[in-house]
Amino acid sequence: MAKEKAVKNLGGAPPEPIGRPTDYSPELADIICERLADGESMRSVCRDTTTPSMTTIFRWLREKEDFRKQYEIAVNERTEAMAEDIVDIADNATNDWMERNGDDNEGYQLNGENIQRSRLRVDVRKWHMSKMKPKK
Repeated sequence: MAKEKAVKNLGGAPPEPIGRPTDYSPELADIICERLADGESMRSVCRDTTTPSMTTIFRWLREKEDFRKQYEIAVNERTEAMAEDIVDIADNATNDWMERNGDDNEGYQLNGENIQRSRLRVDVRKWHMSKMKPKK
């Protein structure tokens, strides 16, 4: 039965590729670098099944000078995007205060968890930026 399916497929359209893309194309490189420049991490980009694995991208960086240059520009742009994120995170006071609902209803209470999470988000971005562009 399996042989019949394989034989039938030989005369028809080529089968859909299975798995992640591994062949380099300028269009795929553009998509990857655009997502990196927008602030996504390489790991996040590679989680998508329409993009290659990190191993494949690292191989392209070693083998393809045009992709390496495009990648370096995207990483620099990502650093700028992270700087913009820091300002947005620091300026956003949403959920810094919680309304107290209880018998003693004392008004509002500081939401320390939200403030600590915002501080962590800023610190992680600052640390990451310091590794990507240590002189800046």
